[in-house]
Amino acid sequence: MTRYLILALLTASPIVAAEWPTKPGDVPLSSAELDALAGRTLTFYDDGQSKFSAGGAYSFTYASGESAFGTYSIADDGSVCIAYRNGFSRCDLYVRSGKRLVLIDEKGDRYPVRSE
Repeated sequence: MTRYLILALLTASPIVAAEWPTKPGDVPLSSAELDALAGRTLTFYDDGQSKFSAGGAYSFTYASGESAFGTYSIADDGSVCIAYRNGFSRCDLYVRSGKRLVLIDEKGDRYPVRSE
């Protein structure tokens, strides 16, 4: 019984130490760069905005103006994990690809961040 509970917990957890689908030249953000996300708003090319607040609060505002709220944390593998208030969660890896900051999601989709 305990073995099945552990297996259920492991499969329900966000990606930990995942093999992220990076490309040659991708450099994951350093611990200092990840810590520096606090207080920043990242704007994507679809006009969506990720806002990382001090203390771990997070919001994503869609181009339509609607927002989703939650908290963020930095996982051991350097990914940024979001736990939304609605129960949904996800982890993303931020990398520098050349001069561009890029979000890679768990499916491997890439979302470049607009230059600031």
